[in-house]
Formats: sequence, C-alpha cells, structure tokens
Amino acid sequence: MNSFTITNGTLTIDNEDRFRKTDVDRLVWDAVFAENESEKNLARWTIWEASQLLGSPAASINDFYMARATDGWKDMTTPAINIRALTYDTARTIFRTLQSMDATACLFEIAKSEISYTMQRPGEYATCVLAAALRENYRAPVFVQGDHFQANAKNFTADRTKEVDGLKKLIDEAVPAGFYNIDVDSSTLVDLSKSTILEQQRANFEVAAELTAHIRRVEPKGVTVSVGAEIGEVGGKNSTVEELVAFMEGYRGALNTKGKLTGISKISVQTGTEHGGVVLPDGSIAKVKLDLDVLEKLGKTARAQFKIGGAVQHGASTLPESAFGNFAKCQAVEVHLATAFQNTLYDSTAFPNDLKQKIYRWLDENCASERKPDWTPEQFYYKTRKKGFGPFKKELWSLDDKTRSALMGDLQKLFTTIFTGLGIKGSRKAVERYVKPAAVHKPYPAQ
Repeated sequence: MNSFTITNGTLTIDNEDRFRKTDVDRLVWDAVFAENESEKNLARWTIWEASQLLGSPAASINDFYMARATDGWKDMTTPAINIRALTYDTARTIFRTLQSMDATACLFEIAKSEISYTMQRPGEYATCVLAAALRENYRAPVFVQGDHFQANAKNFTADRTKEVDGLKKLIDEAVPAGFYNIDVDSSTLVDLSKSTILEQQRANFEVAAELTAHIRRVEPKGVTVSVGAEIGEVGGKNSTVEELVAFMEGYRGALNTKGKLTGISKISVQTGTEHGGVVLPDGSIAKVKLDLDVLEKLGKTARAQFKIGGAVQHGASTLPESAFGNFAKCQAVEVHLATAFQNTLYDSTAFPNDLKQKIYRWLDENCASERKPDWTPEQFYYKTRKKGFGPFKKELWSLDDKTRSALMGDLQKLFTTIFTGLGIKGSRKAVERYVKPAAVHKPYPAQ
C-alpha cells in the first residue's frame, strides 16, 4: 500500500515516514529505469512534488552568493560536486555528511559532457538528487547545477547560431527539471590572437550575455537562476585581473542591450588546474602548481568592482587533501569537484573486480580512438574510465547492499575531509538567511 495519494493532479503524503523509507527507493528506480515512459514521468513528478511538500525543494543559490559581495558571509567555499555514477546513493551520502555538519551550502552538478557519457539527462539527474534528499530526511534548499554548458569553438566558427541554439535547447531542458543554477561556459571562444583583451574576450561575453538572457526568459516565476560565467578555459593559461575586467564590462554592456536583467553571480577562472588532473605513466597524478594569489585577487576584484559573489575554482578534486583549506582562506566562492570521487569508487577494494574488468574491456573496444601513442594502459584507463559509467549504470545500481554501503563509506570519508577543509560546517544558518525557495509545482504528467 502506498504512503501517498494523488487526487485531481495533487499529491498528498499520507504517511511521511513510510514514504521516505520505502516508497522513495521504488520511485527513484522507476524514475531512472522504468521502460514505460508514463511510469517514469509519474515517478519523477511524484518525487518533485514530494520535495516541495517535505522541505527539500530545488532552489537557486544566487542570493546566497550575492550576499558574499557585501560580506554577508565569508571564510567558506561552496563545493559543487559532479556525480557520475551511483547518483542516488552518492547524493544520499552527501546529504548525510552535510547533516552531520549542519551544512547546506553544497551544489550537485553535472556537466554538458557528463550528461552524454553518464547517460543522465537533466530530468533524471535532478530527480535522483531530490529523491536522495527525501530519503535522508534532508530539510533545506537543494541546489542542482548545470556545469560547463559549454560552446564548442570549432562548431561555433562553422555555425554560430546552430551552436548557441544547441545550448539554449539544453537550458530549456535543464531549467524545468530543477537546474536553478547554471554555469554557461563560452570561455572556449576566447581568442588570444586578438590584439586587445577586450577583443579576445568578445565572443565569450557576447555569448554569455545571450545565454543569460535566455535563462531569464525560461526561469520559473519567483526563481532567479544563479548564472556563472568563465573567463579562462581550465587547463589553459592563468587568468588575469585585466581579463576579468574586460569580460565583466563587455558582458554587462551586452546584457544591458537585452533589457534590465540580473547578471551572473560568480566567475570561473583558471589558476593552474586541469580537469581530472595530469596522469603519469604509472597512473598516479602529477602535482599541480596552483596559483592561489590569482584566485584571491580575482575574487576581490569581482566582489569590490562588480558586486558578485567572487571567483570559482575548477578541476580541484585531485589536489592533496591539505589544499582544500586554502580555498576558504582566499575566499573562493565555489570549487568544482568530480574526478576524485570517481577514482574513489573505481579504486575501492569494495568495487567488484569482475565488473571493473568488464568496463575496461568495453573501454578497449569503444574508446580506442582516444588512446594516445605514448600512453601506458594505466593512463588510458584513467582518462577514459569515466565513460564506463553510462553503459553500466544499471549494473552499478544493482550492486548488493553490502557493496554499495562499503563504496559509500569510502566516499563519506572523502566528503567529510573536503567539506571540513572548505569551511562549510554550520553553513545552514547563512543559507537560511539568504535563500528563500519559491514554490514551483509541476502539472500532473499525461498518462
């Protein structure tokens, strides 16, 4: 017997405890794996409406970040976590860790590229995160973010309209799914061959402004989606204050031509990191020379001159654990974390070896074109194994309870260490002060 009823398209929770402990597990499985689309859509709708009723709605972190510009809070850095595998279990682990620290400043994100190779469309990803919050009795805003909604430079050069329209289409899918935080990334369009910094950044800020305006057109009533932009592509040269100023002035000018619209809340910069880290022939990760002075200086400029939350650090999860305290000290507003959690899963003694070898054989057959001539097997698997999560998603979700519990135990240790270093313990109070989620109900899905 269900613990909830649906009458005339309205959800009622009749037994909250049973709903959280029993029905959510079933609903999230159907939301991901049901073969019948009507059944899948109904499960997703039920989880969405339940999150609205039970205190864990999708929300924008915009006002929290903008408060940082006026020192409404400081000395902590919000983690933005990309979940590539076991999304429901991993999100549950994150929520448990947050609750143990009285923390709610945390983003759950997925990049445009990850949506493809992990086989998690926005509707599925947001549902898994919201279901995890319900399952863990988490009562706070849930921040789901689109990471690196990125323009492809080659495609942009060939057909600007087609490339930008493709990003708008992704935004049109993500925002209704509950992605009330989106990082538009047109930093790939920066052209360093131009003679002035303004011209180098022109395509970047023009596209960022166009996508911001589109987000404002599709965001729900009462929601101001937190929008981020980027001035330096991760893995490239380090960003400068001059580039930040040129981008922001150009961006604001371009946005003003589209009406009186709210702009970005943060700016991503490059300080020496690379997504996934640099893997050595033996499979270990090379040490990164991170320029924290650049991060701190750009953050100060963003807050003082442009009144936004500050600078964002990408590609940081593979840094030494001792490095995470530096982000809060230099007042980075947000840090993006992904690969270390993937590595923790794959390298755990609890990860079934037969499944790992099955995934690696799949990589040999399907990712061979990505293998560089000088790569060792360790380098090849390290760089490509993220692409094994999508094809083996159902097998991963179907691991026995003992195995999944052991994997999550390994992850929780890492989450605890990183969250402590980032200074988000006790952040619930500050988030509650600035974030007031709007009620957003969805129409009952057609059956």
